[in-house]
Amino acid sequence: MTNWLPDISRGSGPVYLRLADSIESAISSGALPAGSKLPPQRNLAYDIGVTIGTIGRAYALVHERGLVAGEVGRGTYVLNRSETPPGEQIDPLTVSLGGTRVQDAPADKIRFDTTAAPDLGQGKIIAGILAEIGEQHLSEISSYSRSFPRNWFEAGRLWLARSGWTPEVENIVPTLGAHAAAIAVIAAVSAPGDKIVFEDLTYTQVSRSARLLGRRTLTVDSDELGVIPEDFERLCQQQHPKIAFLMPTVHNPTLAIMPYERRAAIAAIARKHSVWLIEDDLYGGMADDDTPLLASIAPDRTFLVNGLSKSVAAGVRGGWVACPPHFAQRIKVTHRMITGGLPFILAETCARLVESGAAHEIRRASVEELSRRVRLAREQLQGFDFESHIHAPFLWLKLPEPWMSGTFKNAAFRDGVLVDDEDEFKAARGERPYHRVRIGFSSPKTGQELVSGLMILRRLLENGGSAYDGEI
Repeated sequence: MTNWLPDISRGSGPVYLRLADSIESAISSGALPAGSKLPPQRNLAYDIGVTIGTIGRAYALVHERGLVAGEVGRGTYVLNRSETPPGEQIDPLTVSLGGTRVQDAPADKIRFDTTAAPDLGQGKIIAGILAEIGEQHLSEISSYSRSFPRNWFEAGRLWLARSGWTPEVENIVPTLGAHAAAIAVIAAVSAPGDKIVFEDLTYTQVSRSARLLGRRTLTVDSDELGVIPEDFERLCQQQHPKIAFLMPTVHNPTLAIMPYERRAAIAAIARKHSVWLIEDDLYGGMADDDTPLLASIAPDRTFLVNGLSKSVAAGVRGGWVACPPHFAQRIKVTHRMITGGLPFILAETCARLVESGAAHEIRRASVEELSRRVRLAREQLQGFDFESHIHAPFLWLKLPEPWMSGTFKNAAFRDGVLVDDEDEFKAARGERPYHRVRIGFSSPKTGQELVSGLMILRRLLENGGSAYDGEI
């Protein structure tokens, strides 16, 4: 660790900006050489007489500039950019928006970093539907989708229905997947500068997209049962958010299922403080869970989103959103403005998959296959601490000492397996370490490949000391 201290007496502007500039200057001059560790935030705050929040903002800024890298628990280190060929240097904005996953996954790695629907041969069914559409709708395929057939909405009503609740067809909007649906809602009912609540761990593709749209991120505390209502109420009272994006059923990545009492409390708080709710139910339809949806408890302010990616086929980009009354047209227009429009051939394919019953059959087959893989994963990782659900395509693994999330991910990559570290799911910077990784197992083509990858991870877990030293 370096004994370097910054000089923040020079320059102008906020202290955090002067501190970031001082760090960059020290890196350029060699006072902070590549590989050196920046002082811990708390220590530096004490040494120069500022708040730890100021230090955090400065460190975040130099991280965005591509000068340093860090991990909770390890510290922040100066990068050696001179050894990186110019063509391979990474744009800091790309890094901040792209998360922690490898941008172009090597073909020789076992992929445990995806939860797309398993390949069960459904491509043949989809190919047949595409051929039918090609024969029957040549003019529609060759032009823009200027009118939406009623079957697109009926299919969404069928796919979103669950736990005794079915949305009204006039409140349905077909979309390019659940992600596009959520972003369309955020864009439609909030404005730049508005605050969006996310669980502290979440599907961060949505939180990062929201920031790209100029929205601000808030995080709400959760436990093993999901969002803590008291903390949600505190945020609503103090921060006045516009929207909350939640995953009540089979939360990604923790697998939590929020009980009815909490859902009712969240709905009541949202109604009291005029907060819109986005309910992501992508895994809910696979879970065989009968807890009422937020959309059934608070239909006046909940946007329910779901799609085909996790249980049918990710490649067809199909999804729907069930809106509160009188919002469907606004979401439809916003979705078109954001995405460029809904391609006829994709929307018609998704509708036919659902209305023919094929989507439901594929989902049942996917759940059956995933249940087999869950049992394999539980067997291979027996003795270690993890959360799993018999119908979900991933598990949430607690790492034993001395592993940390990022170093385990790097070691797994080195040994041929891609996993997601906990930072991939953090909606905002935070000091809380979970020491966990998510292992998705829907991608392996065979049981042998799945077991092989799990055995690699088990060896790393069992031999953590030596592997960990190698990663530091």
